[in-house]
Amino acid sequence: MRTPLYQLDAFTTSRFHGNPAAVMPMETFPDNETLQNIAAENNLAETAYLVANGSDYFLRWFTPAAEVALCGHATLASAAVVMERLHPERTQVIFHTQSGPLTVRRDEARYVMDFPTWPVEPIATPPGLAEALGLKPVETFVNSFTYMAVLESAQALTDLRPDMAALAHLDRKGICVTARGVGVFDFISRYFAPAVGIPEDPVTGSAHCILAPYWAGKLHKTEFRAFQASARGGEVTCRVVGDRVELEGSCVFYLEGMAEV
Repeated sequence: MRTPLYQLDAFTTSRFHGNPAAVMPMETFPDNETLQNIAAENNLAETAYLVANGSDYFLRWFTPAAEVALCGHATLASAAVVMERLHPERTQVIFHTQSGPLTVRRDEARYVMDFPTWPVEPIATPPGLAEALGLKPVETFVNSFTYMAVLESAQALTDLRPDMAALAHLDRKGICVTARGVGVFDFISRYFAPAVGIPEDPVTGSAHCILAPYWAGKLHKTEFRAFQASARGGEVTCRVVGDRVELEGSCVFYLEGMAEV
């Protein structure tokens, strides 16, 4: 089977920055083993698979090691493929996913995604987390998938060199660290998920479903300019709207071709 393959850099306006994602439109989804093997072959933080559903699309996301329930940057990349390559006349698309229907609209060269917020609960820092990070967080929060650690400063966050093997053995697959931003940015973050094959994710849209509500409470505002301080770096505009969060960013196409599956 031959299927189109696009690779894009998401949450950036500059190629070789942001978070790379593969997007593969298909007529139907093959079996899960094949989808996982393709994602491992692509060896990117995320491979997104699209199947048309009327004027909407079914959307699934795979890391090199596992399927995930929500992915921001690969949804952004999928929207760019739909509205810049498959149907350039369109300005909106709805994706049906494990996390419910996700609407993305085009606003000139940027895309605005309507995502659910991900509630977290405050907890005492669990055994092993501070040791794996190499410092004690100011605050720690948790949900079913992620630990969020709040650090004392942007400098502490950028200097962080966690023990990836230790992070991979924690009882949550994702670890988000955040701190108040500097300059034009309201807050900054980094995200680690070595348990699902992503030691450090360059830009994590889904993490901002946790971060935006948290910082809304701290900064007493609902719109933010956020920066994910990975080596590649990426910028996310966030707006908290009730129990939803809008994530806005840009994409740059890097590769277009066909894959033999």
